Amino acid sequence: MKHDNVVNVAQIDDFDEIIDVRSPAEYALDRVPGAVNYPVLNNEQRVRIGTLYKQVSPFEARKLGAALVARNIADHIENTFLSRGSNWQPLVYCWRGGKRSGAMAQVMRDIGWRVAILDGGYQGYRRDILAQLDALPARLAFRVICGPTGSGKSSLLRALAAQGAQVLDLEALACHRGSVLGGLPGEPQPTQKWFDSQIWNALRQFDPARPIWVEAESRKIGVLQVPEQLLIRIRASQATLIDAPIAARVELLIREYPHMLADPAWLKARLAQLSRLQSHETIERWMAQIDAKAWEHLVLDLLVNHYDPLYQRSMHKSYPSIDSAPVIRPTQLDMQSVAECARQLCAADEPVLAGAGT
Repeated sequence: MKHDNVVNVAQIDDFDEIIDVRSPAEYALDRVPGAVNYPVLNNEQRVRIGTLYKQVSPFEARKLGAALVARNIADHIENTFLSRGSNWQPLVYCWRGGKRSGAMAQVMRDIGWRVAILDGGYQGYRRDILAQLDALPARLAFRVICGPTGSGKSSLLRALAAQGAQVLDLEALACHRGSVLGGLPGEPQPTQKWFDSQIWNALRQFDPARPIWVEAESRKIGVLQVPEQLLIRIRASQATLIDAPIAARVELLIREYPHMLADPAWLKARLAQLSRLQSHETIERWMAQIDAKAWEHLVLDLLVNHYDPLYQRSMHKSYPSIDSAPVIRPTQLDMQSVAECARQLCAADEPVLAGAGT
């Protein structure tokens, strides 16, 4: 179904509000960044109409659907949109930019609002951003923070952002810290589509004339895949290596993973997943350290015998130039030391700060 005033993804910032009229379940999986959900069919109604369409007839489904959609649109107007002024310009979309968004848009136009529909709906949006995720990384300059587990890479990203630097924090977007212990209890990862949307939304807003700081990542962060062209661009970018004392790394990890210490059963279950990579004796030693609450010994053991060797292998494979990268060597990884590293990185024309933070 075609409508007047159909716009594309490049124009979404021109509107006062983006309205997603899909069901809450569809909205939860992914949506245009900033969109608010005002469904014209709720989850149960959408299933009901779909079943009627398939099992009875399209005509019967359209009749009932029209009644439900009209009632829901009326509710949204009465409960939400009455407060909008005459100059309000909303953008509306549904799954394909067809009947659901068309129904909402028609009522809004009849009221007098200058409403537009997103071309192709969510499906069109999804196609557009996937194409842009292939193209955008090549136009941007990245600076990659490398360093073994517990080096404060995420802390440094946050400190850089606090000082006005452009930062792409992929682990924050993925709700995962990128290792077998990276999952956060009670905080499931988002969908791949939502992750893609957040990355696209960040990339499109960066200033290409300024560097973007990002952490070195694997292809996957938890269950989520880093977009291929972004990963290629990051791995080809200039790296800065953090070389912190192992005692400082142990202290940082204990400080930043309190859930790990508070739930020994959760920790044991995660470490048991490493049985394919570690000997039975090593796994048993870790379990005994958990039982004894010997946290410093456990974290040191994990770093020396698992994470650091794994890091060395993966980094030299993914970042062949890592050995010649400039190095920052903080003696501590407390907030003040990390903030000082960030300050010097921001101030430098190039991230060559050997000895920063000392």
